[in-house]
Amino acid sequence: MSEPRTVSLFRNGRNQAVRIPVEFELPGDEAEMHKEGDKLIIEPKRRKKTLLEVLDEMEPLGPEDQFPDIDDDHLPLREVDL
Repeated sequence: MSEPRTVSLFRNGRNQAVRIPVEFELPGDEAEMHKEGDKLIIEPKRRKKTLLEVLDEMEPLGPEDQFPDIDDDHLPLREVDL
């Protein structure tokens, strides 16, 4: 954890604002803020992951998760009109 630092509070229209020192800068252009007791917590806004990112993080299926082989030699064939 970094050392506490005194920062400036000022008004921006009807809002109170805080000047964030460079060593505390957050990535991106949005943040989430909430209070815990007397503490004001400001965190970077987490972006939602894309489906491909979620799938990429998943563990590959193991042999026990694979579909079993199907003996289709005994399945009757039927014609289908398209």
